[in-house]
Amino acid sequence: MTELITDVQTYDIRFPTSRHLDGSDAMNPEPDYSAAYVVVRTSEGQEGHALAFTVGRGNEIEVAAIDSLAALVTGLPVAEVLGDLGGVSRRLTGDSQLRWLGPEKGVIHMAAGAVLNALWDLRARREGKPLWRLLSELTPEQLVDVVDFRYLEDALTREEALDILRRAEPGRAERRERLLAEGYPAYTTTPGWLGYTDEKLVRLAKEAVADGFTQIKLKVGADLAGDVHRMRLARQAVGPGIRIAIDANQAWGVRQAVEWLAPLAEFDPYWIEEPTSPDDVLGHAAIREKVAPIKVATGEHTHNRVMFKQLLQAGAIDILQLDAARVGGVNENIAILLLAAKFGVPVCPHAGGVGLCEMVQHFSMFDYVAVSGSTEDRVIEYVDHLHEHFTDPVVIRDGNYLAPAEPGIGARMHPKSIADYGYPDGPEWTAPVAEAV
Repeated sequence: MTELITDVQTYDIRFPTSRHLDGSDAMNPEPDYSAAYVVVRTSEGQEGHALAFTVGRGNEIEVAAIDSLAALVTGLPVAEVLGDLGGVSRRLTGDSQLRWLGPEKGVIHMAAGAVLNALWDLRARREGKPLWRLLSELTPEQLVDVVDFRYLEDALTREEALDILRRAEPGRAERRERLLAEGYPAYTTTPGWLGYTDEKLVRLAKEAVADGFTQIKLKVGADLAGDVHRMRLARQAVGPGIRIAIDANQAWGVRQAVEWLAPLAEFDPYWIEEPTSPDDVLGHAAIREKVAPIKVATGEHTHNRVMFKQLLQAGAIDILQLDAARVGGVNENIAILLLAAKFGVPVCPHAGGVGLCEMVQHFSMFDYVAVSGSTEDRVIEYVDHLHEHFTDPVVIRDGNYLAPAEPGIGARMHPKSIADYGYPDGPEWTAPVAEAV
């Protein structure tokens, strides 16, 4: 009997992180880290897991968007779907009616990414491999077959992508072994949330250095005097040899960004992240020109591969920050990694959130083994929040992500966490706050 995809089930999962101001920044002062969680099931009882990340209100909209896509894959033969994930990607992102709500951006595109990531998770589980290993063992031809080059060919052709991947082939095995032995470099945002006290910032910054991190990140953009004060504390805490990145979370206009960064330059910030609207390609380019040598980084809110293409073509960024749950899933992130390799821009993914660390590590590790072949000036964001809710949580040692060994993309949550934090009826939401904290 042919194995079929029988169900795409969604869950509205929210964590009350606002109670302790975990995740607080200039634009999101009281976030509740949340997941529109999706499970793809087959007629033989196998599953694929993924999620789209939000920060609270509106998570139910993302859940509804995933539900609206379910009919496009439900009832299809599993072998057919997993054997043509490039075609499935184009089916999900190109549906003629749902596309009107995008196209290829926003809630619907993130929903397509969640479904695609769940299908890749299903495939990786069936093959008994973590996603990074599955991808890095595909041939260059198999990899480019899942990429949609429409809109990209003025910047990256299929032939150029094949050339990038073929050049990296000879060292794959050696880099894979090095990755397994040493892990992949990380940086931490754990000390830097805007709502933390001075004492907590200093304590966590010192702990980060003691734990082996060579870069931390602070949130900025709400109050200039406060930012100067916090940057001074952080620099004193970590010393001159540790990189400090800063993140404005889109708080500024172009002119304001340039003016605000001038007094912060004293503390040698490594990069400024999301200094302005994520859609303002030329604005990022202007800021980059004026604030050098501070690097400009962005990507966690970049809609799709076309926006990344423009940022790279315009010379607007020094650091590309892809996100596992923002664009159209594994397929589009492969395209983005190839674009970054073509333009010689390092990828330092956005993580934190709910499950983002677990998922995005696979993309950097795949990039190292099979695309760029480098970890130079490349780090994955790490935040020490909510990992205990996942069956295959990230492991950090001496400031490095250890390569996952378990099959899948890393997004599978414990059933108890799904039950406890289901919104609005889970006990973590119905219990009085004093008991739930």
